[in-house]
Amino acid sequence: MNVLDAIKQRREISKFEDKAIETEVLKKVIDATYYAPTGNNLPSKDIIAVTTKETLVTLEATTPFMKWMKEAKAAIVITGRPDISKYWLQDASIAAGYCWLEAVEQGLGAAFGAVYHAEDQQESEKRESHVRKTLNIPENRRIVAIIGMGYPAEVKPPKKLLPKDEMVHYEKFQ
Repeated sequence: MNVLDAIKQRREISKFEDKAIETEVLKKVIDATYYAPTGNNLPSKDIIAVTTKETLVTLEATTPFMKWMKEAKAAIVITGRPDISKYWLQDASIAAGYCWLEAVEQGLGAAFGAVYHAEDQQESEKRESHVRKTLNIPENRRIVAIIGMGYPAEVKPPKKLLPKDEMVHYEKFQ
């Protein structure tokens, strides 16, 4: 599959088959997350792969919007390092995108669980604290997102987007 096809096929999948993800498949998803670019090539992210059912169920309580996590067969938790780079949030976000696209490439469905909350510091601290405690993440990391994944048990129709000419501008904003 080429990258554009993976981008077009990527959907928020929150229902998963009861089938384990093969080690080699998960390694490829981890590699895509690892090789994602970072500002100034600084080591501004950490990646935690989770496959233990008990831990996935615990992570489900991170926010009320991650009920699907208890059905996931694996998750990739992506943290940022503000102590390393001022671009930590962008770097972790790009890594999450690469992770999701490789999951699609590997035939997996995935869902994005936002942990870091840029507009509500209290909510962000609550979410991050839960994940930090669950996974023993050091205090100098910010927990940006959790990508839950598994083999999809649902098929969703293509996304409905605004017409391209309403979103794409050339030379200057129209």
